Amino acid sequence: MTNQKPISCGLDFCCAANLNDCLFTATSSKYDFICVPLVHPLLKREFLSGPAKDRPGPFTRPDIILNSSDWNNLIIGKFSPFINVDSANPIVRKNSEEALNQELGLAMHFGLSGVTFKLMSGIGNNMNLARIICEKLTSNYIFQVWIQIPMENPIKQTYSYREEDCPTAENPWEWWNAFRIICDYNRKLGVALIVSHDLPESEESLNVKIDRWLGEPVKCLILPTTIFLTNKKGYPVLSKAHQALVKKFATLEVQFILTGASRYRSISYYYNYLDYLWKGCQNSGAVERFARGYEDYLQCPLQPLMDNLESQTYEIFEKDPVKYREYQSAIYEAIKDITPKVNAEGRRIVIMVVGAGRGPLVTASLNAAEMATQEVKVYAVEKNPNAVLTLQALERDVWEDKVTVVSCDMREWDAPEKADIIVSELLGSFGDNELSPECLDNVLKFLRDDGINIPQSYTSYIAPIQSSKLYNEVRQLRDKDKHPLTNFETPYVVHLQNKYDIASPQPLFTFIHPNRASAIDNSRYETKTFDVQQECVLHGFSGYFMTVLYKNITLSIEPSTYSPEMFSWFPIFFPLKEPVNLKAEDQLVVHFWRKCSSKKVWYEWCISQPIPVSIHNPGGRSYTIGL
Repeated sequence: MTNQKPISCGLDFCCAANLNDCLFTATSSKYDFICVPLVHPLLKREFLSGPAKDRPGPFTRPDIILNSSDWNNLIIGKFSPFINVDSANPIVRKNSEEALNQELGLAMHFGLSGVTFKLMSGIGNNMNLARIICEKLTSNYIFQVWIQIPMENPIKQTYSYREEDCPTAENPWEWWNAFRIICDYNRKLGVALIVSHDLPESEESLNVKIDRWLGEPVKCLILPTTIFLTNKKGYPVLSKAHQALVKKFATLEVQFILTGASRYRSISYYYNYLDYLWKGCQNSGAVERFARGYEDYLQCPLQPLMDNLESQTYEIFEKDPVKYREYQSAIYEAIKDITPKVNAEGRRIVIMVVGAGRGPLVTASLNAAEMATQEVKVYAVEKNPNAVLTLQALERDVWEDKVTVVSCDMREWDAPEKADIIVSELLGSFGDNELSPECLDNVLKFLRDDGINIPQSYTSYIAPIQSSKLYNEVRQLRDKDKHPLTNFETPYVVHLQNKYDIASPQPLFTFIHPNRASAIDNSRYETKTFDVQQECVLHGFSGYFMTVLYKNITLSIEPSTYSPEMFSWFPIFFPLKEPVNLKAEDQLVVHFWRKCSSKKVWYEWCISQPIPVSIHNPGGRSYTIGL
């Protein structure tokens, strides 16, 4: 099994007197692209005054030395290092602005796919630079801008100071965060993360250092040749900490740029080693194979009560290697527990599969009965007339008199007898978001007083997350006929990848079946408080669920109790309409409501601390789940 994409590595040149020679050096050593200055360092321009003001001749190489395809695919342009558009000196600032605009125009003319520059100073020192970049990216400039950010503040590396000696030193993440906020989260902005020489050895400390970057649009890792060690065979390798870092970012399919002088006979040795590491990062588990191509892709949650599912949807979920195995185990345990009573009464066990789909739970029920050597009568109740065709064919050809297929909405069915066991798989990514509570409450009348419900309970979980990627994905959605905030008031099913978990998930809503309360109310309201560990940005909340099928048999997509290899459910994402900046030691207080009416169910959510944010989806104006 190969990785989703082959590794993509670039080679950085501090200057390129002959561009074709640089390209030959890189491509012959297997590198995919090169990073070169747009203008030779000796050709500094001065637009107001100075010895270079009236220099004759071209200020850089002509476009005809490469064809347009090579400019587009093989070259990342670097801005001149002397450019300082935020200088306090007005002459330097004006010269820099002219030079930057000239180089940006040149990159556009060449048709480059990306340009890059270093951000090496604090939060308030790049306002003019951010303004110029934002202006270009919101006009017709189509290339990406990779902002080079060091993992460590250069002050630390220069003076080798300890954190406790200078606790107010800015973290470079703060530089990036301020810059992208000024640029209004433009999706053409990305991070080129300059990897530090010294990384903590412990996994916990390493995670603290890099996890926040996993929620950012990191496009590439810049690897100085000086961070490589030499192994016993004389080849470059990375320390265990650097290997762990590469593996974490490999899941986001970042690119790599090698910078610095080669210390080996061939620059290809570095590429060969990185390619070896990349291939070792490949994910070949069931979830990774199933989710390939759907990473951070927004999907609307299913509404099986309102819409009939398509054959392909059934087919995908029936391939889950875990769900039906665990359901079968739960049904088997329930049959064992109920057998003595049923045998004493001299009858067969009655199982009702409500929402039978194309029959996987019916098959699981029959298999469980066979394991327990018990006779069962199974009712397969399904409202989708197209899926009923499949059930009827199975009833005729495979199940015979053991199964009765019922083509009906379970809530409208008049059952001929009562069930010992009711089985359903009406759970969504948030547990109750496909209206399992409402459906199962309506079939309670079919269950014997001592009957068993599978599942017995389910609990939803939420956690605050930072994900610039998801925020921008939601922001790109447009629907002129709906409320302007509709897309930020809609939950999405997402295979979460490019995100930082601000805090661990906490349980939210729990539903128990059978629900024999005298007055059933499935509306809910909960408040949760999360402790923020480090400065970050809140973009929304990830949602999960855990269900108890029967006794100790569970299914879960909540990270701490996740059922390995199960892929039937991705998490759900509740966005916020505006990002919220959080500081270390803040307390984040979130409020969630599950609201019900006679025709629909919907969620509302907001935060009250550290700053209040208005309620999302009031009255279900943007998103509801139809009954």
